[in-house]
Amino acid sequence: MPDKIIKVKDLNFFYGDFQALIKVGLEVEKNKITALIGPSGCGKSTFLRCLNRMNDLIEGTTVNGSILIDGQEIVAIDIDLVDLRKKVGMVFQRPNPFPLSIYENIAFGLKIHRLAKRDEIGEIIQSSLEAVLLWDELKDKLRKNALTLTLEQQQRLCIARLLAVKPEILLMDEPCSALDPVATQRIEELMQKLRIDYTILIVTHNMQQAARVSDFTGFFLLGELIEFEVTGKIFTAPGDKRTDEYITGRYG
Repeated sequence: MPDKIIKVKDLNFFYGDFQALIKVGLEVEKNKITALIGPSGCGKSTFLRCLNRMNDLIEGTTVNGSILIDGQEIVAIDIDLVDLRKKVGMVFQRPNPFPLSIYENIAFGLKIHRLAKRDEIGEIIQSSLEAVLLWDELKDKLRKNALTLTLEQQQRLCIARLLAVKPEILLMDEPCSALDPVATQRIEELMQKLRIDYTILIVTHNMQQAARVSDFTGFFLLGELIEFEVTGKIFTAPGDKRTDEYITGRYG
């Protein structure tokens, strides 16, 4: 049986009186890439942020239903949000490195979570940068301000910053939207490499990207998960007419 690292059932989410997610349910396999597609405002990013409770930072929101991660219910009052966000890291649309050196960007999480001794930090920084294929480029520039890097390098650095604290799941909210086609290809290649060790969920408006990189795809529309299937089936023989209309450009 496939290992389901995330199990979501009857998930409802509200911004005030507006219901952004309606009885969403799906199961995510470990070490697979899951793409979430759908028109703007359909609930994709809201759903993604539910998986590490980032929506808690928005005033007036309400959530109910069930999200199990490694068998632990995270829609609960007593969940340790620091531990959850360490396990479930997030990469945003635009790179968001801290205005610090490359070294301090990656060391930051290690120090906050007290995950490494002082003499271990350098080795972790190297392995994290190696994982995102940046070590050779930056090993002699670790004291350089991270904001001086290219957008692609900044996005890779943000991923390295997550990997340093050893998450299990990577959430990527349109991680290539600010990048050019060449940089996008490199990030996609990196995702294929990372899936060996991590479970990845990606929100994307790029149908070709979803088809290229993901194992499973979920189609959201007006807060509902219309269809969730193996990516090949979604793009060649969708089970719902609305999915077909969206991926062929006749809707949204």
